[in-house]
Amino acid sequence: MFRRTFWFTAGAAAGVWATAKVNRKLKQLTPESLAAQAANKAVETGHRLKDFALDVRAGMLQREAELDEALGLAAPVEPGRELPESRRRAALGPAAHPTTYSFSKTPTSSYNRNEDH
Repeated sequence: MFRRTFWFTAGAAAGVWATAKVNRKLKQLTPESLAAQAANKAVETGHRLKDFALDVRAGMLQREAELDEALGLAAPVEPGRELPESRRRAALGPAAHPTTYSFSKTPTSSYNRNEDH
């Protein structure tokens, strides 16, 4: 008698467990649930990309500081030794002029692609 009761109870418990598991899986596969999961993954990916970009930026700033120090560019400029604004621009080279195009097929100013390289 006890054997039959044990197996009946074990079978009922297994049936309840399997039904609960199937229902849980079906709820996970509804369109609303799938959309929420995709949105959560997208937000998580966005956070990871942001963290990566911040790490790259921090590394860039650190490396720039190292290069400035190695090249002696980190030294403060003595008062009166800095170049005036017009000479600073001349020292940097000619300013690039943007090319403006009209609606015709030819540009209004010449553009040499080799100047970019």
